Amino acid sequence: MDFKALFSQLVIVFGKLTQAQKTIIGAAVAGIIGFLIFLVVYTSDSPSTKDEGYQVLFESLTPQDAAQVVAQLEKDKIPYKIPRDNVIEVPKEVVYKERITIASMGIPKEGHVGFELFDKQEFGATNFDQEVKFRRALEGELARSIDSLSPVEKSSVSLALPKETLFVSEEVPPSASVMVQLYEDRKLTPKQIRGIKKLVAAAVPKLKTENVTLINSDGESLGDSDSDAMMGELSQMQQQYKTKEEKKQEEKIINVLAPFIGGKDRVVAKVTIEYDFSEQSSTSEKYDPENVVRSEQTSEEKRDGASPAAVGGVPGAVSNIGPSDVNGSSGLAGSGEKYEKTTGTTNFEISKTVSTTKMEFARIKRITAAVVVDGKYEAKKAESAATGDEMAYVALDQTQLDAITSLTKQSIGIDDARGDLVTVRNFEFQATKGSLGSKDAASKTSAFLTTYIEPFMPVLKYILVAIILFIAYKKVILPFADRMLEFTREEEEFEKPILEISDDEDEDLVEKVQQMRKKVENQLGLGEGFNEDELKYDVLLEKIREVAEERPDEIASLIQALINEEAAPLRNT
Repeated sequence: MDFKALFSQLVIVFGKLTQAQKTIIGAAVAGIIGFLIFLVVYTSDSPSTKDEGYQVLFESLTPQDAAQVVAQLEKDKIPYKIPRDNVIEVPKEVVYKERITIASMGIPKEGHVGFELFDKQEFGATNFDQEVKFRRALEGELARSIDSLSPVEKSSVSLALPKETLFVSEEVPPSASVMVQLYEDRKLTPKQIRGIKKLVAAAVPKLKTENVTLINSDGESLGDSDSDAMMGELSQMQQQYKTKEEKKQEEKIINVLAPFIGGKDRVVAKVTIEYDFSEQSSTSEKYDPENVVRSEQTSEEKRDGASPAAVGGVPGAVSNIGPSDVNGSSGLAGSGEKYEKTTGTTNFEISKTVSTTKMEFARIKRITAAVVVDGKYEAKKAESAATGDEMAYVALDQTQLDAITSLTKQSIGIDDARGDLVTVRNFEFQATKGSLGSKDAASKTSAFLTTYIEPFMPVLKYILVAIILFIAYKKVILPFADRMLEFTREEEEFEKPILEISDDEDEDLVEKVQQMRKKVENQLGLGEGFNEDELKYDVLLEKIREVAEERPDEIASLIQALINEEAAPLRNT
């Protein structure tokens, strides 16, 4: 591409433009250049590209760790920068290598040590040493867990673990103390405080949450009034639940009445719900009157016939001879006997039902609702042109108010037996009256724009941008394009072969040809004398020959037209 020729063409085109077009094009070019300069300057000054040769080596270091890192960098002769507190930057080509080198030396040291203390076994360690290491590891693990909370910058945990004893009376419960340092403008919520205490208590056997002491970096004790905090949270949760339910019932009333009243802005509803948040549970046992036989046992004994009388008693004559009856008989004769015995045992199963009932979270004790509705508005009869737009307020009748009351009760579930109450009143809304009253030209225009134009504003923005682009195209781009096309046509006409060569149009061409011919004649050793007319004739003849070779049909048509033109006078004579 010939940039010199392109630049010369642009200069010629720019010279043919009007002053207004030159001004517009110059302003556009200056704006584009200024915008590009702004982008370059803004990008070069942005923090992301500033000091591109350095990257962060370590950040969030403690002062002790930062001092050790700086000492190691100076020892290794590595340049570094400290742009802000606890941040060290080094050249980006050595950042990874230096980070690995410093980390292998145990720098920076972690704030807490955990169970990695037991990674290395120490021979000769006593039981006391193991107990101390275990306590340190447990304290470090708990501190790491507490540090993971978003408000906590760093923490420290100390455990008091007494020795176990066989005597219960001498047993001392374990205890723990936790110190937390919070970030600026941050604080722990009551839930987080209870969570920290439960976390520490769950990690230590026999440790209770009330034996865990939590303080902040200012020495203030946290979580001493856990019961008060829990009550406060419970009260807040109950209030939020009450407000949410009341708002829900109000929206129900407004949504039911709005289509009939004329809009949501013409209905006002306020609902108050009294809740019983007390926790109640009951257990009942119910016995079944229908008894069921579980087991039955029967025992029966029966004896028939006679049995010899037993002889016994005090040794003597009577006992030797046996008893005798009244008639003097000896009593050795048998007597008749009959014996019967029946025993029965029946066990009944008494069935019972045990039910445990726990009441819901919130029980509605009473609902009260107050509803205010707007009336109707009718146009007054126009006595004159000035009062034709005035509106008259018409109150609702009792039948309509009763219907609204019935709809309200059904929409929010009013229970008359529970003592619920709904009050409906009809008043004139001043805002509605002002919007429906007489309007001047300005208010009418504003209302028209608000009603019909404002909803289409997002679309109108794009239409306005399209109109501006169209005007810029018609007034700037299109004239410039026409100038360019005109210049292109002039160039084509200038390059088009002609049959005649005039002195003023082809001066440059004749000079070039003369110079070339002179150069060739000098090279061939010919004289300097030559005829200018002959040169023109030769150039013209050469051009005609080229045109005839390229466009033979057109040349033939041209010659035929010339012959016909010459032959026309001869035919007339």
